[in-house]
Order: sequence, then structure tokens, then C-alpha cells
Amino acid sequence: MITTITMEEAKAVGPLIIAMKGHPGTGKSTLAHSLASVLHCPLIDKDDVRDSTFPLQLSTPTVPPNLLNDLSYDVVFRVAATQLRLGLGVVVDSPLSRRVHLDRLLELAEGAGARVFVVECKPKDEAEWRRRLERRGSEKGASWHKPATWRDMERLLEGYGGCTEYDVEEVKKIVVNTTADVGVGELVSDVLRFIGSSGGPQSLG
Repeated sequence: MITTITMEEAKAVGPLIIAMKGHPGTGKSTLAHSLASVLHCPLIDKDDVRDSTFPLQLSTPTVPPNLLNDLSYDVVFRVAATQLRLGLGVVVDSPLSRRVHLDRLLELAEGAGARVFVVECKPKDEAEWRRRLERRGSEKGASWHKPATWRDMERLLEGYGGCTEYDVEEVKKIVVNTTADVGVGELVSDVLRFIGSSGGPQSLG
């Protein structure tokens, strides 16, 4: 069971950005939803925005998919900026696949006096990751822009050309094994303890 914190504790946290990172099917969204629920803060999911571009892609096939993907990130950053101006922390659920995306979040954080923590979901059990990804891809209503098979995933990784393995430098980062035999509540607790021990608000400890 996940233990929530009070609204007063959430306000005491102040503005912070928890930036999820990881490939499709690694459990980012499950963990992101739980973190946002515990912290009582907005969750901004890049996939929600990307899904909404489907009618535009259908009606205007000449629009490059990469352009719509970049537009989706821009919307996420703008929404995050609004929440930060209100003094709220945010959980940003996206692959964070390129350093430029992290740099944009760092710019937002600087302007709002917020701190950034990266939570990278990296499953150690590749076979289990593959099973989860393909199970999700076979479900009715599966997202049209996400890899549905492991071969799709391999092609996506080939397209990245290793750019996802960038150095976050001074940004505090925790790597979470999302195929470990533990519940999501324990993973959430690990993340919150990490934030607290990294100079974050002690109410998270």
C-alpha cells in the first residue's frame, strides 16, 4: 500500500520537477501516476498530448511525425511552466530521450526556483520488459504511436543511435529497476527517500 502525504506536506515540498526517463514499456507511467498521487501534484503525460495529434496526422499526412512529436514536448513544457508559476511541483512523464528535453526542463526550473530530479526506469530483466511491451501492444486500444512488438522497440532504439544515454551532469538522478520483484509502493518510497536524501524537502524522507 502506498502512503500518501498531507496537502500541507505537499505544499512544503515547493516547486520541484520529477522528470521520468526511459523507453516505452519500462513502467514509467505506472510509477509516474503513483508519484503524482502521493505528492498531490500535477502529472503531465507527453503521450496524452501525442495521442491528441492523431487526427492531424490523419488529415495532413505530409506533416512529419517528428514535428508532431516535437510539438507534443513543447505543449508539455508550457503546461509545466504554468504549474510551476503557481508554485506547484510537477511529475513529467516522457521518455526524456534527448538531452535537449532535459535542458528545457532545467530552464523552466531555473525560472521558477525549482529543483529537478530525474527518475530513470531501466528494467534489468529484458525478457520481462519484452513481455510487458508486447502484452500492452496487443491490447485493444493500444496507442498508435508506441512500439507494439519487440522488433518495433529494436527499430526505435536503432533510430536513437545511443543518444538516450546522455550524462545528466549535476542533475540528481535515480535509476529504478522496474522489473524487480517489488511493488510500486516500494519503488515510490525509494524515489521519495532519494529526493529527501539529495537535499530535497525533508518531508519526503
